[in-house]
Amino acid sequence: MSRGDYSRGGKNSGRQEGKSKGKPDGRSNASMKKKGTTPKKKPDSDEIRLNKFVANSGVCSRREADLYIQTGSVWVNGKPITEMGYKVKLTDEVKFDGRSITPYKKEYVLLNKPKGFVTSTSPEKTRTVMDLVANASKSILKPVGRLERNTTGLLLFTNDVDLEKKLTHHKSGVRKIFHVELERNLKFEDFQKIEKGVKLEEGFINVDEISYIEGSSKNEIGIQLQSSKNGIIHKLFEHLNYSVVKLDRVIFAGLTKKDLPRGHWRILTEQEVINLKMM
Repeated sequence: MSRGDYSRGGKNSGRQEGKSKGKPDGRSNASMKKKGTTPKKKPDSDEIRLNKFVANSGVCSRREADLYIQTGSVWVNGKPITEMGYKVKLTDEVKFDGRSITPYKKEYVLLNKPKGFVTSTSPEKTRTVMDLVANASKSILKPVGRLERNTTGLLLFTNDVDLEKKLTHHKSGVRKIFHVELERNLKFEDFQKIEKGVKLEEGFINVDEISYIEGSSKNEIGIQLQSSKNGIIHKLFEHLNYSVVKLDRVIFAGLTKKDLPRGHWRILTEQEVINLKMM
């Protein structure tokens, strides 16, 4: 937001003491000074006009936003706002037709996460995934779900609040496939137990699919599941007395690691975004 201009308040106060050179009205240079000149209060840099907030979110133009505001389609902090020129803070909750919006264009970034990075948005002494996508966008992005420090693979980031909630909901049915490497070969009887489902302290864990990795030894497993419980794959195999050596998420919500090296990120294509929203 631009900074406020300064006003020139106060009336001319100098007495006329004879005509001065160059002053046809007879006022001296001193008499031209203004009394009580005070700057106007600068606008709050954290505030933005509501119509601009809506337009910046990408849902419509600013002119169209005015019409939606007039009809009560825009809510701020739980209340409909119909006042033209109304200003909001960037931290306010703004909803358009019931959907949460942000004053930034919606962005979607896919990272191939390496080992040793914590999935956290809070500043920490250790390295976080936010360090890896720091240059991906000027918007504040959030990871969709999480991967453990030493788990590698696909991690999606976005400022699309509605999509983030949709993909992390426990009933979302998001397809996730992991490549698991164990410290020893997985016995076929244990393979069958996992295939049928395993009861853990966290509840009964169903997997959608499990298979041995073709062309590899029996300690490398492909597993597909929908559960978003933290560390559930480690717990699943530990329950059967196996240790997970490596865990890599190779598919997330239809997105793959193709042409995305470890530690690198890319912007989703328009079609990929459409596919996510249609899930």
